[in-house]
Amino acid sequence: MAKPNWCTPTPSSGSGNGTVNVSGTAHTGRVKRSGVLTYKAAGVADVTQSVVQNAKPEFVTVNNVSAPKGGGNVTITGKSNSSKLNFALGSGDLPITLPNTYTAGGASTANNANIAGDPGATAEFDFAMTISVPANGTINPRTRIINVTATGGQSVSLTITQAAGDPTLSITPTEITLDESGSAESVSVTSNTNWTVE
Repeated sequence: MAKPNWCTPTPSSGSGNGTVNVSGTAHTGRVKRSGVLTYKAAGVADVTQSVVQNAKPEFVTVNNVSAPKGGGNVTITGKSNSSKLNFALGSGDLPITLPNTYTAGGASTANNANIAGDPGATAEFDFAMTISVPANGTINPRTRIINVTATGGQSVSLTITQAAGDPTLSITPTEITLDESGSAESVSVTSNTNWTVE
């Protein structure tokens, strides 16, 4: 039986009595893995040794992102070893809608559905979700929290922060004529900031 590729005996050979240190590469999957080392010497039966490596606890991490004031697509990214992820909107005033799918380990996956092939069982994987963000028509930054929850209940939050929009000011009509008595004429002001008339 072949030695597992994640396991390294040092030294891998010797003579007489000795000590072998067995190490492994980091295991980021959530399911423990096992293999067999086989010790051989001329004239004696092979001796096998079971090697088990504990798994990394189930986890999910995410990165905060910024959105430009003009809007557009932003992509949230993170890592996990879960069998499925659930994305949900949290508090905030940034008006976005979550898409129905995201990519997990490069494959398209439905939100809150089992990930095909369960890549997190053997190793952590990258995930990404692309979200459409509308332009910010206000003079204030806008934010929205997104909560990401793994199968085991581990949950993290990320914040999308959108830059403040540009101040705007327009009037209709742009020219008025007052009658001889000076009666008031109405002017419609459209603005997203404080304004004065001087």
